Amino acid sequence: MCRSLLQSFLYSGILLMLISCKTFQLIDAKPASGSKKTVENLYFSSPEDYVYKCQIDIYKNHVSGILIIKKLNETTHRVALTSDFGNKLIDFEISDNDFKVNYVIPDLDKKIVINFLRNDFQQLLKRQYPVNETFENAQSNIYLSKEDKKAYYLFFNKENGLLNTIIYTKNNKEKIDFTFEAKKHIFADSIHLQHKDFKINIKLVQITETE
Repeated sequence: MCRSLLQSFLYSGILLMLISCKTFQLIDAKPASGSKKTVENLYFSSPEDYVYKCQIDIYKNHVSGILIIKKLNETTHRVALTSDFGNKLIDFEISDNDFKVNYVIPDLDKKIVINFLRNDFQQLLKRQYPVNETFENAQSNIYLSKEDKKAYYLFFNKENGLLNTIIYTKNNKEKIDFTFEAKKHIFADSIHLQHKDFKINIKLVQITETE
């Protein structure tokens, strides 16, 4: 299973160079006044373990396992992925600026795989976003945060104030959509990562909930 996963990573890396994404545009939203200087993604802010059933779809390949995310300090998380049978596949520590692999099985120990995991989880676990512009639509307050060539659009539900979507762009191209279903600010019951430039989807469904 891991070997077929690796092959899909390699194929997707080649296809990625051939695919051109459309320039991202915010639709059905209007500028809004706002006083917020920063907004936060608090879904991984608890010191308790976050444990999810993980499903990864890469083109026609499907991989499932258990994903554990633990906050080590204010800037760093530890992430471990195991198979459904409990065998460790990869274990790493990650922050906005650092990435340390503690363990990886040989089939996954490839640069394209490591870079994919590093990028996805740096975006998922990013907590603070300085606000450059504010928008709104009927359902959400939308905050635009810019960082060099990267931009993030964060959608907060107007009724409950919960973060439900992050759209990550680079060079004005839509890269990853993060969709959250949650009942409280510090824990997402489910998370969906959908790549826009090639066919990789990751779905996380909670197993144990933090208090």
